[in-house]
Amino acid sequence: MCSICGFPQTAGHWSEAGSLSLHDRVRARFIGARKLGAILRNYGLTAHDDGVTPGVQIADRTGNIIVAGDLREVWIAAEKLSGKRIDPLDPAFATR
Repeated sequence: MCSICGFPQTAGHWSEAGSLSLHDRVRARFIGARKLGAILRNYGLTAHDDGVTPGVQIADRTGNIIVAGDLREVWIAAEKLSGKRIDPLDPAFATR
């Protein structure tokens, strides 16, 4: 655990509901990042969660990166990096 920020023992996000152990919580983060990556790929962006940095790294093709702490920040970062409005509920970009 990081002695500065307390990661990964910080309070969880609602999207991690059901993750009882640290292992489950980190696994949920990886799954979430993979799903975010599938959606953001349509906008020329990537999403990466290394399990160490507190947050998801959103990057564009030129190397600009924004670390988003939660889902709300992911969409804000994605819109900023892509220059486009992003609707995560758009059925055209649905993932399994």
